[in-house]
Amino acid sequence: MKRKQQTIANKANFSGVGIHTGQEVSMTLCPQKEDTGIFFERTDMPGRPRIAANAAHVFDTSRSTNLCVADARVYTVEHVLAACRAYSIDNLGIELSGIEPPAGNGSSDVFVELIEQAGIKQQKKDIPIFELEAPVYWSQGEIHLVALPSKEYRISYTLSYPHVPALGTQFYSVEVTPAHFKSEIAPCRTFALYEELAYLMDRGLIKGGSLDNAVVIKEDAIICKNGLFFPNEMVRHKILDMIGDLSLVGKHFLAHIIAIRSGHTSNVAFAKELQLCLNK
Repeated sequence: MKRKQQTIANKANFSGVGIHTGQEVSMTLCPQKEDTGIFFERTDMPGRPRIAANAAHVFDTSRSTNLCVADARVYTVEHVLAACRAYSIDNLGIELSGIEPPAGNGSSDVFVELIEQAGIKQQKKDIPIFELEAPVYWSQGEIHLVALPSKEYRISYTLSYPHVPALGTQFYSVEVTPAHFKSEIAPCRTFALYEELAYLMDRGLIKGGSLDNAVVIKEDAIICKNGLFFPNEMVRHKILDMIGDLSLVGKHFLAHIIAIRSGHTSNVAFAKELQLCLNK
């Protein structure tokens, strides 16, 4: 199976604050020629180093997915990559004037808007679409992931926080298409437990975090601006993260992903398992 490669038709840019670094950063999405792939370009560094969006370049997944090539690093790539994957963007340069994309409201909304503003351009060359021949599994403790052969790209996720009354257990399943992503997944903001905030701040994280770009959960209370966008916004955000993380496989594939309690670390480990399977 195959389809035509895609890039964007025009440049699009957005500026804002990185959620973890708190630094003001400008981001520009740039069209690229066929077979280029997706890469981040640090325009603030000598030589403007590029970092390909690939699982091989992940160096840290503690609270976000972070890429590194030599001295060049990019933090929190998952939200912009999720939008690129959902819209089947194959070739794209993501120019950054700093180390982390702007957070927007902590979701993928702003990146969807940028892609739609730029327009999608179909290119001449084909790109293969891979289908699994057999299930792929990954488990560690209470975290489980499986990819089943499928004719669509679907993610079914179970979130489980039994010790947090406001969260409990949430389940959501969605086919990853531009329309479903835009309406059901992209608006869903990142979230954190109130008890985690001091730990994150002590580690130098969430310097740009606020109720403008995150949902805070304390026991049976949910603290956020304008209320939740969906009653199960948190599990939907986990799916958003997973779409971005699994895009680091670097190939366009179809599968039904079933995930239980997965986060960035397990997502990236699973992406590497999928790479091995699809490269055979």
